[in-house]
Formats: sequence, C-alpha cells, structure tokens
Amino acid sequence: MEFEQRTLHNGIQIVHKRVSSPVAHCCILINAGTRDELDNEHGIAHFIEHVLFKGTKKRRAFHIMSRLEDVGGELNAYTTKEETVIHASFLKQDFNRAMELITDIAFHATFPEKEIAKEKEVVIDEINSYKDSPYELIFDDFEELIYPNHPFGRNILGTKNHVSRFNRKGIAAFISRCYNTDQMVFCSVGDIPFTRVSRLADKYLNGISANKRSKPRLELGNYRPQDKIIKKSTFQTHCIIGTTAYDLQNPKRIAMHLLNNILGGPGMNSRLNLALREKHGFAYNVESSYTPYTDTGVFTIYFGTDKANVEKSHHEILKELARIREQRMGVMQLFKAKRQLIGQTAIAADSNENLMLSAAKSFMVYQKPEDLTEVFNRIENISSSDILEVANEILSENRLSTLIYR
Repeated sequence: MEFEQRTLHNGIQIVHKRVSSPVAHCCILINAGTRDELDNEHGIAHFIEHVLFKGTKKRRAFHIMSRLEDVGGELNAYTTKEETVIHASFLKQDFNRAMELITDIAFHATFPEKEIAKEKEVVIDEINSYKDSPYELIFDDFEELIYPNHPFGRNILGTKNHVSRFNRKGIAAFISRCYNTDQMVFCSVGDIPFTRVSRLADKYLNGISANKRSKPRLELGNYRPQDKIIKKSTFQTHCIIGTTAYDLQNPKRIAMHLLNNILGGPGMNSRLNLALREKHGFAYNVESSYTPYTDTGVFTIYFGTDKANVEKSHHEILKELARIREQRMGVMQLFKAKRQLIGQTAIAADSNENLMLSAAKSFMVYQKPEDLTEVFNRIENISSSDILEVANEILSENRLSTLIYR
C-alpha cells in the first residue's frame, strides 16, 4: 500500500499509509523551528514545544499526558532548526483518541502563565545540563561559527537570559507568524483505511483557519571558513572539522551521504575510525555526519582525544580527506560502501514510526514520499567519479572550518 494524500482548504496536508500492524503512529509536522526566531526569541520554538503540553482549552497538563498513557500509548515532541513535530504511538483502535489529542495540543493550547513559569525552570535546567556535555555543546558552537549572525547558527535551547523573559504574548506572536497551515503535514501509518483518516481530518483539522506563510525565510549569507579555539576545563580536547554542504534539493546529496558513510559513518570500518582509533590509537571516538536542510547542509568530523594527540589526529584527518579527494575508489570498495548504506537505510525505514516521521518531512519538502527503491537505485548508480567530484567540491582544504575545545 502506497501513501495516500489530500490537502485541506487551509493548506494542511493529510498523508497516510495503511500497514498491517496492531500499533499505529501519527504526527503533525510544523515547518517552524529555531531558524524562524527573531533576535529576542532565541529558544522560543523549543520552549513552545514544551508548553504545548501544559494545557488546552479543554484539558489540563495531567489530562494531556494521561490521555494516551491510559491506553498504553506514547506522546512526545521534538524541535529542530527547521521544524517542530508532535508525535504519538498507540494501538490502532485508539487512532481517533490520538489524532484528536495531537490536534488539540497543536491548535488549542492555552499556555497558562503558571505553567510557563514552571517550564522556564525546566528548560533552564536543560540548558545547564547541556553545558556540562562538551560533546553535544561543540556541535552547536560549530554551527554558530559557520552561520554567524543568523538564527540558523543558534542552538535550539536558547539562553537563560532569553528563556527567562518568555511570556504568553511572545509565544502567541511566534505561533501566529510561524505556525502556518500551508507549512503543516499530518502524517499517519497504521492499519486504518484512508477514508477514516480523511473523515477525522475533516472533523479535527478542516475547521482550522488558514494562516499561510507570507514571507520567505531569512536567507543564509555566504559561507566563509573559520578557525576558533575555545578554552574549556575538560580532560579531553574536543574538535570539529567541517563545512557547509548540499541542501535537500541537491541531487548530489545522495553521493554526499555515501561519502560521509565511507569517511566516518556509523560502521566501525569507516576510514577515519580505522586511521585514528584502530591504527594509531589517537581517539576512542571519531565520527562524521552530514545533515541536509532546505537551503543548506552541514558536514562535520568530530573527534575527542588527549591534548598531546590533537595535532597528530588533525593531521591524520586531513590526510584521509586528501586521499578521498585524490584517489579513485576501487570497484570492490565502492560496491561494499554502497551495500552498507543501502542496508542501513533499509533497516532505518523498517520502523513504522521512522517511516511516518521521514514521510512527513518528505511531503513537506518534496510534496511526495521518498521512494526507497528510487533511493537505492540512486545509490547503486553513484560512480567513483561522483565521489571524487563531491569530495573536491565540499571537502577541499580551503573550505574547512575548525573548532577546538582545549
């Protein structure tokens, strides 16, 4: 069964795939995140995600949490640079209950001042805890380095100073400006006919007033490589080497995913892991990541090591980057790399919850689901020349930025 879709008069997309399972999943994806915040709103997208659960016109916080928990279901949410997602997992017979609850939270939250005050303390504790984790913190500081003076470079949590000043009026202003109905996808996966999903969408979502996006997002400036050292009293030295990369619309992003997997993906056989950990013992943890967004992408290589091994580790990484830019991959090497990425992609998509979340994102970006067979074919068609081209476009030494926590 393929995904079925319709768009309501207010612009909200309804997307559903029927699968044979006693468990169903649904979510609402709102195309609004950290990058949509004004200067005085730093952290408000994430803060709203918290306080959405603290009361609606007909429910208090306890009733929201217990509505699905009472039937063994789960309700959660997350915020990224570009989106806010509320999602639920439950038994298929509770679909009506879950859909009604998610739409109630997304569109009828009341943001009681008392709950806002309590949640400020929770989020400030989260910020303090985050500062104790250099491994997590350095990724945010790196994005601030490569996207200076732009909300995209800000961390999602915000600052204590900003969070302490949030109020109901500011929350309402962000929602009115950024929770645009033509930038929303309701997506579900479960053993429910689409006719029923569509009928419930008419009941719970068709009455929502249209609030369509009138202004484009703030454009990102030109990227200029930066090097920075921040003094931290940590036992290990933490380092990120990285750059901007292809966005979600760029056809070369599939080759970039493969390149990332070869260099420092999740496998223990990645080139960086073999060089830094297995061959030299310089670093216990070395990894690379590539995240494409709507109009940019971020590629990073992270490693943590003893202070004495920082320069040697950095040198080895630059050697590996030069090797992938200059040496064409052998036929068998490339075949194994493709097979590994296809296997990882297939396993990730085997979860119906992951399938739902990725489909919601795909319909938001491409207005269609990303067909796995098509993705696999595109991976299969990547040549060693494609890898060389991408490596030289993205990973040339004069494009790299470096951030070190010493």
